[in-house]
Amino acid sequence: MTPDSTYLETRLATDQADLLSAQRLRYRVFVEELGGDGALVDHQNRLERDEFDEVVDHLVLVDTRRPTADLDHVVGAYRLLPGERASGFGRFYCDAEYDLDPLRRSDRSLLELGRSCVDPAFRGGAGMFLLWNALADYVLEREIQLLFGVASFHGTDVDALAQPLSWLHHHHLAAPALRPVARAPGHHRMDLIAPDALDRRAAMTGMPPLIKAYLRLGGTIGEGAFVDHDFNTTDVFLLVDTAAMSAKHKKFYEARWQAQ
Repeated sequence: MTPDSTYLETRLATDQADLLSAQRLRYRVFVEELGGDGALVDHQNRLERDEFDEVVDHLVLVDTRRPTADLDHVVGAYRLLPGERASGFGRFYCDAEYDLDPLRRSDRSLLELGRSCVDPAFRGGAGMFLLWNALADYVLEREIQLLFGVASFHGTDVDALAQPLSWLHHHHLAAPALRPVARAPGHHRMDLIAPDALDRRAAMTGMPPLIKAYLRLGGTIGEGAFVDHDFNTTDVFLLVDTAAMSAKHKKFYEARWQAQ
């Protein structure tokens, strides 16, 4: 049964309890569920964290029935890093995996999205919809033009992901002028299957829901996958140009802006 959304609210993290609860959720999802790790992961306190946590905005989905003292009130999270803040910090998270020079040369307003996760009990219901509504508000208020980030397939066996990776490569590559390329040594080709040998059903079945959601927004991808052994994932670069969104999704964003 889907949790009652009347108990859910979204906000940018307002205090240390919100941040710690988001890191606790990320630990449950990325470390315990997916087998990831990292240099700054705090296993003793069950917190997934890194050096970007102090400079990003943490968009959180909160179950208001849960006491903040227990650090389990955050049931969904997104990390948001605006371009000007990344410039001050010196880099985006994605710089470690992809060459972002095409985006920087575009001279357009940028927003990096990352660490998207939802508690298993809240998946498939209103949780992700509420997070995306809040993200739409954030984007519109700041007049963001390009959204980007890496989205992950579970596991590092690229051959096992040949159908979805090849489908993305052959059908959803970003325009060359905006197309980041995966860096070595994690770079791996995505065109593993010829276009005429692709099985659309198999490709879609193997595609994570988050990637499908970005594609429905008109999202495109970078060149090459990046195999992240620390996080036990195979990452693809996703890019959404808000100026090139489909009319349907643009109307959704504009309606949210006009309603404020």
